[in-house]
Amino acid sequence: MIPTVLDPAGDLIVLTRALCDIPSVSGDEATIADVIEAALRPHEHLEVLRDGDTVVARTNLGLPSRVVVAGHIDTVPIADNVPTTVVGTGDDEVIWGRGTVDMKGGVAIQVALAAELSAPTRDVTWVFYDNEEVEASLNGLGRVARNHPDWLAADFAVLGEPSNAGIEGGCNGTLRVEVALSGVTAHTARSWMGSNAIHSAGEVLRRLESYVAAEIEVDGLVYREGLSAVAIRGGVAGNVVPDECVVTVNFRFAPARSVAQAEAHVREVFAGFDVTLTDAAPGARPGLDAPAAAEFAAVVLAVTGGAPAPKFGWTDVARFASLGIPAVNFGPGDPLLCHKDDERCAAAQVRLCHDALRTWLTS
Repeated sequence: MIPTVLDPAGDLIVLTRALCDIPSVSGDEATIADVIEAALRPHEHLEVLRDGDTVVARTNLGLPSRVVVAGHIDTVPIADNVPTTVVGTGDDEVIWGRGTVDMKGGVAIQVALAAELSAPTRDVTWVFYDNEEVEASLNGLGRVARNHPDWLAADFAVLGEPSNAGIEGGCNGTLRVEVALSGVTAHTARSWMGSNAIHSAGEVLRRLESYVAAEIEVDGLVYREGLSAVAIRGGVAGNVVPDECVVTVNFRFAPARSVAQAEAHVREVFAGFDVTLTDAAPGARPGLDAPAAAEFAAVVLAVTGGAPAPKFGWTDVARFASLGIPAVNFGPGDPLLCHKDDERCAAAQVRLCHDALRTWLTS
């Protein structure tokens, strides 16, 4: 049964499972947005706002600083892994199911703390946004930045993306290109009369196979890059030599590179081929030298231990960076389990991240 009521003051793991058990594949977030809004609107210390399927709840206490704590409420498609299940007990308890890692464990923490903290030591804007897992033009956080930039005004931001309960600074940028190959059609019985575009893709794939990705240090953190073919299409019919083939390539690049520099690098790799840029998003430098970020790290790491690490994937910390707001990733769950059919999150990490954020917001 799909939950229709949340209890923010109840057990945190029950709350996490309730959120995960509400299907919210990108583009279908209305129900979960409704449920989150209904859970937070009764709390008098919160001003609750909404843009489409993005819910914003904020305190207005007139405190000298304001922080944003944000998380996306959508998931990639369900793979027979909802409703959630729990395996183990106590410290060994693990929640299995879509969204447990990416990133409804983090969203549950937001809901619980937004409802509880009526007197934080800094004003807080809690953001629950839609359409993060799809193309950037649909991203709910980006839409709010365009429609209501004042809703996101802050001195610092925390994005609850999975980080194994550690702090991950910045993020890699990402871009996609299409490498197009052309040929000449012919009947396959007389293939020598044509030119096979799919065969011509061999050189593109060989360049990818021999490519050595860089490791680039940025503000003390080492980011690993990656250049990968992610799709290939071509073919006319089972008896026709194809005259077109397109290889789609994704480049994950360190935040030391701009989008323009990353695009230039990819074009250099595929020199001699027809290359078209189809999508791009800049990365974000770690920003851990910002005073608010340093304060956050000092408080949180005292609770969780460890040291800051780089975020290899793209996240919306880059969007906050573009708004001039220092931001970090901090949330429960192993990023290596994002989008996997066996997605699962240790309950202990959800509780640890909750306690660390609560300590920071009340210190």
